Order: sequence, then C-alpha cells, then structure tokens
Amino acid sequence: MPDTLHHLAGTPVLVCVSDGAPLRDEHDATDLISEGHRHGAAWAAIPEGRLPDDFFHLRARVVGSIVQKFVNYRLGLAIVGDISRYTDASPALQDFVPGSNRGTQLWENRALLRRAGR
Repeated sequence: MPDTLHHLAGTPVLVCVSDGAPLRDEHDATDLISEGHRHGAAWAAIPEGRLPDDFFHLRARVVGSIVQKFVNYRLGLAIVGDISRYTDASPALQDFVPGSNRGTQLWENRALLRRAGR
C-alpha cells in the first residue's frame, strides 16, 4: 500500500505506510519531502517504526539534520506512534518532544493516524 494524501482538519497530510522506506538520513528526508510536494501535502506523517534508533538519540544529531531538511523545504513532519521507550530513557528527549509539539514543524502525535482512519 503506498503513502496516501489525507485531509486532516483541512490540512493536506501525506500519511506514510509503516512498511515503507526508512527515514535514515537527509537523503531519505529529501525523497520523502519530494513525495509530499508531489502530493500537495503540507505535512508528512511517518510511523515511528520507519525511523532509526539514532533518530531518537539527540546526541547523534540525526533528528536535527532530518528536521532541518523539512524546515528548509517547508513541509511539516509528524512522528506517529509510541516513542515512550525512547523518552523513558532520555530526559533530553522528554524535554524535546513537548517543545516540538508546540511548534509548527515537528510533532509527535499518537492519534494522527487514528484520525486518518489507519
């Protein structure tokens, strides 16, 4: 099943399937951003399972390089799923997630796919 565009609360969101290509680095981010733009999306919602463990270790700086690509190309990124195993192990990530959720570029949201009917 391919990634599909859904309109959630009037916002076009590219909802990514869980068995798609992983989002490991800036190159993968650029590919996903291109797909989002082709679909006319304002946001991409990617399941947390498609992200490498490094993404959730802030010292690895993977999250920063990937999110910066999304910021540069003006596509929001929503991480969908339960990331508690990462936040439980990292006070820094515990602080990072709520701050991101208040912003306009990166969200961690367990309910997004449920609203999209997935």
